[in-house]
Amino acid sequence: MWTARTAFVLCVAIFPYLYQQKNPPPPLQVYVFINGLPDEKPWPELKLPELLGSGTVKALHAAIESEWDSLRRSACQMAAGRALWKHVIHDEVAELLAGETYLKNIYEKIKNDRLNNAKEIHGVILAVRTLWFDSKLEAALSSFDGGGAQVVLLGAGMDARSYRLNCLKESNIFEVDFPEVLNAKTTILEEAVNSRGLVTPKSLSRVAADLTEDDWLEKLQTSGFEPMKNTVWILEGLLYYLSHTHAMKLLRTIAEKCNITHTVLLADFMNKQATTLSSSTYHFYCDWPDELLPSLGFSDVKLSQIGDPDARFGLLQDPLNLFDKLRNLPRSIQIHPDDGTPCCRLYLLQACGLPSS
Repeated sequence: MWTARTAFVLCVAIFPYLYQQKNPPPPLQVYVFINGLPDEKPWPELKLPELLGSGTVKALHAAIESEWDSLRRSACQMAAGRALWKHVIHDEVAELLAGETYLKNIYEKIKNDRLNNAKEIHGVILAVRTLWFDSKLEAALSSFDGGGAQVVLLGAGMDARSYRLNCLKESNIFEVDFPEVLNAKTTILEEAVNSRGLVTPKSLSRVAADLTEDDWLEKLQTSGFEPMKNTVWILEGLLYYLSHTHAMKLLRTIAEKCNITHTVLLADFMNKQATTLSSSTYHFYCDWPDELLPSLGFSDVKLSQIGDPDARFGLLQDPLNLFDKLRNLPRSIQIHPDDGTPCCRLYLLQACGLPSS
């Protein structure tokens, strides 16, 4: 039986973490799609790039599958989701970052969903979430008065926004993650540069750090991060993997920057019911993040859910889709009245901070 819970599992399973095109579509573009494709055209066929079979990349992905834990491997799963939704995300190197195994696994799930006329196609949450972060990032950078800004991606994983988004061309970009994740990512992208002519970003620093340790901010500053400079912090698919203590400490550290410079926070939160999907994987939750963030010092907090006007991008056309059903229920309701399943919600949050005059 297809329920709100199973839909959330299928779409969220590829949570936490791009070849620069000459004329990429603007991130704010709204696409008119039915179940993910215009006019029910066939899903793009899975064609593995030749580079995935090359010695270096192939060996690296074999090591990832055998040596990394589930948290680190989730970065490749995320990349696979972006690769298979590239007709809306336009991520040209996601396939290389994902690897053959995850591409084939997720492609089969998408194919089965379409054969079964599912109301939500596997990975649609990832697609909507990616586009939401893209659009809010572009808007945030436009809001700064003159000059470039800093963009910090915490738990960056295999994200390659710095290669595909034009709005980042004047920004100083910092990617923070486990050293083995960043090393693998760097090696794969270097192969793409050599074989595809991938254009490298103007200013990109990769910072090897464990966000549960106390020294990540120090390592970030050693890599060139300037606390007094306007900054956008991106926490995509990150917080719920942390313990409550570590997640709150991370948010407080960022909130402290609101007192000294123009700061924008973009983050997603799970509610308590969503973390029950895998209690061994998901830990931190917040049922009311739009109340939590102001209490930490953020202002102008805006909350969206999948299916809201700024978080659908033409990808949720079925009038009976489960995300619209969820967002039409009061957020205080924890059990869906129609089928008795938990109301698993993903909240998309935008907040900012300005130093007091």
